[in-house]
Amino acid sequence: MIAANLRHLRLFLAVAETRSLTRASDRLHVSQPAVTQAIGKLERVSGGRLFDRTSAGFFVTPRGEVLAARLSRAFAILDPALADVSPRLRLTATRAQLQALIAVHEAENYTLAARRMGLTQPTVHRAVAQIEREAGRRLFERTSFGLASSRQAANVARAALLAFREFELAEADLAELDGGAAVRIVIGALPMARSVLLPRALSTLHAERPAQPIRVVDGLYDELLSGLRRGDIDLIVGALRDPAPIGDVVQERLFDDRLAVIAGPGHPLVGTSDVQRTALREAPWVVPRAGTPSRAHFDAWFGADAPQSVIEAGSILLMREIIADDRHLGCISAQQAQAEISKGLVAEIDVRADWPNRPIGLTYRTNWSPTRPQSRLLDLLRAAPRDALP
Repeated sequence: MIAANLRHLRLFLAVAETRSLTRASDRLHVSQPAVTQAIGKLERVSGGRLFDRTSAGFFVTPRGEVLAARLSRAFAILDPALADVSPRLRLTATRAQLQALIAVHEAENYTLAARRMGLTQPTVHRAVAQIEREAGRRLFERTSFGLASSRQAANVARAALLAFREFELAEADLAELDGGAAVRIVIGALPMARSVLLPRALSTLHAERPAQPIRVVDGLYDELLSGLRRGDIDLIVGALRDPAPIGDVVQERLFDDRLAVIAGPGHPLVGTSDVQRTALREAPWVVPRAGTPSRAHFDAWFGADAPQSVIEAGSILLMREIIADDRHLGCISAQQAQAEISKGLVAEIDVRADWPNRPIGLTYRTNWSPTRPQSRLLDLLRAAPRDALP
């Protein structure tokens, strides 16, 4: 693990920037032998030479350039949050201390945090206390509901998570140089993406890179967004939000979708032209969850007389099985329903609704720098509207 020792990573960057062991040791107030030892250890764990040693100084190799780029990004995220707590933390905070702070911030309890980390409670408490001593104040306050993080503790926790993800991506970049794949791609998938956008893209990527670990996370939008912002998820695929949910993410539109009303093939309204809203209000419905853009469009179309007999579900498979009784109607993405319609499993009802277009696309962190496999996945997803969608 290249990020086991943050001091070693900082020493590597100092040598890369100054091209000198002496100037790097002066910058970080350590001995020159300590710098030499740190570089040697980092070269061993990173799998190859990071510097060309010449009489004119130390010059980064291609491997060193890759590592330096990722580490610079990581510390650009982490250091402002540390400096906001204490200027000295930039030099004194360790990975173990930051991991303990993250765990306490998330668990809101030292015992639960220790259990999550597989450590004893005193060990976790001591690690956080060391950061608090540098800060000169408490970063967590006890309340009746547990430990409440200060603004600074929350900022450090989030910055550390994102920096740690950059360290992982550094390992992926280095593995790519050696023809391997080290870090899993994690995709947050909203319902429409699971049935339309992702299958072909992932199949192609896996055929090209069989050793590339990939994980698809299903969930509600707010849960996926939280995972994205903390670095657990690399990108979200599905319906975009208007306006964008927060300033530290970017939304990239791929295409527009619309809603469709569907029913079982034997429903009395199948084949009827221009079905009016008055004929639909009393029907039992399967509709998207409240709070989603699709549900907002559905409710707005009906206005004050929206149907009251509804089941909330975003899965086309569940919806298909419910509407098979030829009583229920379903409202879902037209693209998501297309495969079921083409197979004759469901039928679209002509309601002549003027549904607003729904932008579908990608959501990722501002200034995200994807690895080569992640970039390839992005290319495949961007090509999907041209090559894969009906």
